[in-house]
Amino acid sequence: MPAEIAETADAALAGGVARGDLAAFEMLVRRYSGRVFGLAFRVLHDRAEAEDVTQEVFATAWRRLDSLTEPAAVRTWLFRVAHRQCLGVLRRKRTDPVGELPDWGATPIGVGPVARDPSAVAETVATVAALRQALRRLPEPQRAAWLLAEVDGLSYAQIALVVGASEESVRGRLARARVRLAEVMKVWR
Repeated sequence: MPAEIAETADAALAGGVARGDLAAFEMLVRRYSGRVFGLAFRVLHDRAEAEDVTQEVFATAWRRLDSLTEPAAVRTWLFRVAHRQCLGVLRRKRTDPVGELPDWGATPIGVGPVARDPSAVAETVATVAALRQALRRLPEPQRAAWLLAEVDGLSYAQIALVVGASEESVRGRLARARVRLAEVMKVWR
């Protein structure tokens, strides 16, 4: 779906939710609950806590979406609410917020039932493990910027809104993260 159409659809959904339309709310939840859960899980490393955060994000959306000034920005708003909820959980736990790559299950990226070459499968598994390890070594602001850009596909402006930083700061964090990851991962090319 092109971005312009998605924003229009998001604006219509947000408007419907703001008016109390339960069907619009259900569509919004279906559209974004997986992404919100993914963000929360990468930050919290706990499925139950990520589910709780996801539920709280959509409860907040139901209560407060009418205060959103730009309904087309509902995705960014949901991510910002999720990020803040996660930070609250981490503060309560007094834990370092460590984000991760999504858990793609037992099958790594690019490896499916069609893959027959055990060495290719082993190399892919090792590459993903190396990337996860490299991400763990990044400072949290750089890791968050990289994950939101590369995994969630957010723009610099959207990431800035989610993490509460300037767009220039996000650009810098993302550039430093990319340089560090490129250096660590160059042996895997």
